[in-house]
Amino acid sequence: MLAVLKSVSDPVTGDDIVAAGLVRALTVEGGRVRFVMEIDPKLAQTYEPMRADAEARLKALPDAEHVSILMTAHTEKAPPDLKPSRRPEPQGPEKIPGVDRILAIASGKGGVGKSTVSANLACALAQAGRRVGLLDADVYGPSQPRMLGVSGRPSSPDGKTILPMRNHGVTMMSIGLMTTEGQAVVWRGPMLMGALQQMLTQVQWGALDVLIVDLPPGTGDVQMTLAQKAAVDGAIVVSTPQDVALIDARKGVDMFNQLRVPIHGLIENMSTHICSKCGHIEHTFGHGGVAAEAEKIGVPLLAEIPLHIDIRVASDGGAPIVVISPDGPQAAAFQQAARDLVEMGAA
Repeated sequence: MLAVLKSVSDPVTGDDIVAAGLVRALTVEGGRVRFVMEIDPKLAQTYEPMRADAEARLKALPDAEHVSILMTAHTEKAPPDLKPSRRPEPQGPEKIPGVDRILAIASGKGGVGKSTVSANLACALAQAGRRVGLLDADVYGPSQPRMLGVSGRPSSPDGKTILPMRNHGVTMMSIGLMTTEGQAVVWRGPMLMGALQQMLTQVQWGALDVLIVDLPPGTGDVQMTLAQKAAVDGAIVVSTPQDVALIDARKGVDMFNQLRVPIHGLIENMSTHICSKCGHIEHTFGHGGVAAEAEKIGVPLLAEIPLHIDIRVASDGGAPIVVISPDGPQAAAFQQAARDLVEMGAA
């Protein structure tokens, strides 16, 4: 590029236009070439043939799709920036176009059934007539494709936007759809944050009453990025009744308080176990701990989900229990929680 410009002579000094200092603010972006030629305004007619000559030589290059040369008067001020203007970075959480509310489902620790709760709540809300989306933000352990019976890779019609998948009345997107099953996602924090932001803003969610975000366990980068980039309307914290899980659940509640995200309620999962043979009720992980915690912090206890094999089998089979057995006793707690969320305006 510079070699071509050096072959063009300044009609006044005889030097090449690069050595003469006429070429300013040269930018090359793909096949687009732009620069400014600073001249004496009295010599505009003298320099015009030289400008046309430089433009013709650059256009003759095989990779030059568009050439723009601007002649301007000499000034002590900085030359104009010919780069295309960029949209300023958002300064705070933004609404996702078409999405009325964002509801985060979180847990302080793993293994408490947060993803199972997310999938069943999403399907229960869809059965209640809500337009529901589910974003699987558990990047290291994406399980929603299996739980919702979704497979295949999402398509992109223009290379910029992503078309989400849909099943059981729920619009869904997961990083698990972009990777091979069994392949580990070995990413650092910045990559996690970039992936989450892409799934939030580049997926064509359409018109949704609520977008449920299934967060990874803990209080890390993904949770902070979600609250900083998207306007999260509220959160639900899932825990088992045992003390070890409640310790971490309290940290999850405190995290949302620090991020100024309202807590819509707590859900106690694996609350009771009913023997399928004799009907005996036992509290394998304790009982009442989540209810006591909800009362302590002044939020509703949205549901006490039983520990039952049907819930697990349904999720593994690709259809949550509220889809497989909507009138069964195991689905009742999820459906009641969904009705309560709609009534309080959270979903």
